[in-house]
Amino acid sequence: MHIDIFHLPWQEPVLVFVLILFIILIVPIIFEKINIPSIIGLILAGILIGEHGFELISRDSSIELFGTVGLLYLMFIAGLEIDLNEFIKNKTKGIIFGLLTVLIPLTISIPIFYFFFEYNLNAAFLIGAIFVSHTLVTYPLVSKLGISKNAAVNISIAGTLIADVMALLILAVISNNMAGDVELMFWFKFVISILLFGFVVFFIFPIISRWFFKKYSDNILQYIYVLTIVFVSAFLAMLAGLEPIIGAFFAGLSLNRLIPHTSPLMNRVEFIGSAIFIPFFLIGVGMLINYNVLFSSIDALLITLVMAIIAVGSKYLAAILTRRVLKLSKQQGLLIFGLTNSRVAAALAIALIGYDIIIGQTTTGDPIRLLDENIFNGVIIIILITSTISSFATQKSAFKIAKDDLMKENYKEGLPTENTLIGLANIDTAENLIQLAISTVDKKKNNRIFGLHIITEDKENPETVNKATKLIDNSKKYAASADVELNPIIRYDLNITSGIINTIKEQNIQHFFIGVHQKTSIMGSFFGNLTSDLLKRSESAIYISKLHQPINTIKKYIIILPPYAELEPGFIDWYKRVVQITINTGNRFVIYANKETISFLHQKLKLKGNCSHKILDDYDDILIISAEVIPNSMLIISLARENGISYHKSMDRVITYLPKYFKKTNYMLVYPNNSNEASEESKIYSDTSLKDNVLNIKDTIEHIFKKQ
Repeated sequence: MHIDIFHLPWQEPVLVFVLILFIILIVPIIFEKINIPSIIGLILAGILIGEHGFELISRDSSIELFGTVGLLYLMFIAGLEIDLNEFIKNKTKGIIFGLLTVLIPLTISIPIFYFFFEYNLNAAFLIGAIFVSHTLVTYPLVSKLGISKNAAVNISIAGTLIADVMALLILAVISNNMAGDVELMFWFKFVISILLFGFVVFFIFPIISRWFFKKYSDNILQYIYVLTIVFVSAFLAMLAGLEPIIGAFFAGLSLNRLIPHTSPLMNRVEFIGSAIFIPFFLIGVGMLINYNVLFSSIDALLITLVMAIIAVGSKYLAAILTRRVLKLSKQQGLLIFGLTNSRVAAALAIALIGYDIIIGQTTTGDPIRLLDENIFNGVIIIILITSTISSFATQKSAFKIAKDDLMKENYKEGLPTENTLIGLANIDTAENLIQLAISTVDKKKNNRIFGLHIITEDKENPETVNKATKLIDNSKKYAASADVELNPIIRYDLNITSGIINTIKEQNIQHFFIGVHQKTSIMGSFFGNLTSDLLKRSESAIYISKLHQPINTIKKYIIILPPYAELEPGFIDWYKRVVQITINTGNRFVIYANKETISFLHQKLKLKGNCSHKILDDYDDILIISAEVIPNSMLIISLARENGISYHKSMDRVITYLPKYFKKTNYMLVYPNNSNEASEESKIYSDTSLKDNVLNIKDTIEHIFKKQ
């Protein structure tokens, strides 16, 4: 087969794909060395290889397809990574910025293009819609630096949603107005279609998705399912009269709580998007840009110059006003500007539709368009200008915010190393247990995670060894798919308890996770003896879980704390671990505790996360909570060792309640670390004098009862 590489543009698919992959590989390496965002490099590469550059490849249907996938993927990830709790908390701030980022561009642009450039009112409003819209082109920079949960990012995303919906609403009204279709029935159909679209995406999709993730654990099937949801949602948005990017963003919000940030599925979604789809989109944007239009005429140059000033200036003004009104930091204001300045998707769609609307013809028979070539070419140029400025602004501000966050974390935490051990005994429960354990990990800290399997008999039997090796290998692969390194340990010991105890001591383990098989009762003699021995001979925090479903399908967490739980040396350590689950999954949790413990949580820990609390004065009344246990919920019960400050004899009864009254409920029992080796933060919050008083009172009461 003969391939003529000198015949341009190249048509051979293999050659075209090799060129694209070469650009995706080389550009980030080069541009990171010269400290320029790789996003700019990919757009510039698109200009060079496109029809307005060296014309190496044409922007055919395949490039458009991958570019569309990349844009939808970008919006989907933005919706998927957002912290819904922070998003809801900052909704008022987001609305304020959304109104500013809509009204300021409209107020500036409409009079200029209506009075100065003499476009008609429909065209002036449509041009205003171009300036209102923006695309989160630089979001990958934010995601890469791990600050996607910052308030400025949430405000920017909320503003993006409002701005793009308003811009596309203006487009819909103008388009139908030009066709003479804007009447009461138009608005009725439009509102009904949007409501139906929202109902399907936010109510039907989560129900189907939760069922699918519980039913099918295959990694490939889950990823294909997610892609299907994204594009079905984008298609439904089109049917509702919205742009597909809105549908993709809503799909991300819909699946947000079902794809934990530390899960293998999330890692897979981000990896494929960052490696292929999003770079394809950025290269495709570059191929659209024709810098020659700047020199076609004085009018074209003037209009492009004015459009560029309005495009950058209006969004900068909106970001600055938002920063001052909401009292944000300088870097947060710059980050909002960087994220919301670039115009690509909606702006291009509006320009194309406006260019295609014919409103008359000249005396020579040429069509008169609602938006002429000057506007269309101006949009193409501002795509390059705004994307370039956005990249620099986002990189500068995001890097500074990430650096400040790291310095604060270093100051508060000292970045301690936390060692976590996962007991791996059964291949059927290993994945869920690993997912539970890594969901409690704060990635800002230094973490080492170990997976332990103990062989107590048939040490020479190849089948026993092979079974253990397979379990460990599968566990390593599963953890690696979530971007987590699992350090495997296969141990030969006389019994399981001594094997666990010795490993805890050797590896300095602070947190130990062990699972109960679905067919096993916590009160089973073997498991009961194992737990009893562990509690007596180990002082590390122990988490005993029984999961009937994957953790990403759990909707609600119920935490039960006994009196004086906050006085346990390891309370802060395990509590922050549990809260981390809700942060990683975005789900809500309810705390049951007495007034003193709730007061402590409010004053010292600010009850982080999407949390509510209810008073539980008597620990014996735990059965009352059964009414709160809805399907897809999880009980997290704080217990204590017999020498613990919060220990109560009723805790033994609590354990017996589980197989009787919570048989099909997911649960986790937590025994806090009760040694003097708890974290420094726990020691800071610990009130020694209060502890001594409580212990003295307990000893006195026990002494009185012994006398009687």
